[in-house]
Formats: sequence, C-alpha cells, structure tokens
Amino acid sequence: MTTKKKMILSAMLLVLGIVCRLLPHMWNFAPIAAIAIFSGIYLGRNYALTLPAVTMFLGDLFLGFYSWPLMATVYGSYLVIGLLGIFVSKHKSLETVLASSLLSSVFFFVATNWAVWQFSPWYAKSMAGLINCYTLALPFLRGTLLSDLFYISILCGAYELVSVLVNKYKVAFVAVKNI
Repeated sequence: MTTKKKMILSAMLLVLGIVCRLLPHMWNFAPIAAIAIFSGIYLGRNYALTLPAVTMFLGDLFLGFYSWPLMATVYGSYLVIGLLGIFVSKHKSLETVLASSLLSSVFFFVATNWAVWQFSPWYAKSMAGLINCYTLALPFLRGTLLSDLFYISILCGAYELVSVLVNKYKVAFVAVKNI
C-alpha cells in the first residue's frame, strides 16, 4: 500500500476513533483497540503504535484528561495491542484476527483495572480489593468485548471486501483493454 493510501486510511480511522469516543455510547464501546489491531495488520508498525495514541489524545482533549498513571496504562495497553496487530499481520486469518480482538479485550480489562486498583483510592490494597475491582468492572468488559469484535469485523471485513472488488475490477479492466 502506498504512503498516500496509508495516510488517507489513517485519517479516516482517526476521525472514526474520535467521533465514536465523543458520541454517546455504551461503556467502553469504542474502536481504539480495533484501530490498533487493524493498523498493525494493514498499515504497519509505525501506524499501529502511533494512531491509537493520537486518536486517544485528540479525543481526550475534548473529554478531559485524568490521573496520569491510569492514562499511561490505557495508552500503554493500546501500544501492546498495536504490537499484537503487527504479530497478526504475519499470521493473518479470520481466526487470528478474531482471537487477537478477544485477547486485546481481556488484556485491556486486566491491565487497566489493575491500574485502577493500584493507583486509585477506591479499593483496598489487598486481594479482596483487587477482586472487588475486577468484579465491579465486569460491565466494562462486556462493552470492550462487543466493541472490539464489532469494530475489528467492520474494519477488516470492509478492507478485505474492497481489496477483492478492486482486484476483480483490475482483472476486468485488463481483460477489456486487451480486446
């Protein structure tokens, strides 16, 4: 893919990510992890590592910033998820894409809720407090799982469909041109 096409696709993903974060939505139903995975699969390392962070930062300009340890964990989680997308690019199949989406959801849940437990005053710093934190966060996991599966299916499905259609169009165009 050319750099120009990557930049156009990145701009579209950036707008999608920001708009979806700003519009009313179910808890944790946002496309950021899917953007990270998709970028790793189709756009490459630099996009997978920067696009989610830029999308989050620009959205946070409107939504507001919060505790830096929690923000660092959220942003760092998306970096790890972008790396997962890079790994999937070398082993791309429907199964690996869907598995990476599920894995990213669980990873994000575990990492960010550990940070909430560790860095906020809301929970006792004990095993019971950690279990309470994860238990109370389960509604957020549902939104994360649903959104990651939804958005990765839409992004990768649309990209693959367009690729197939473009290739068919090229073949048809060449066939007509040779007549």
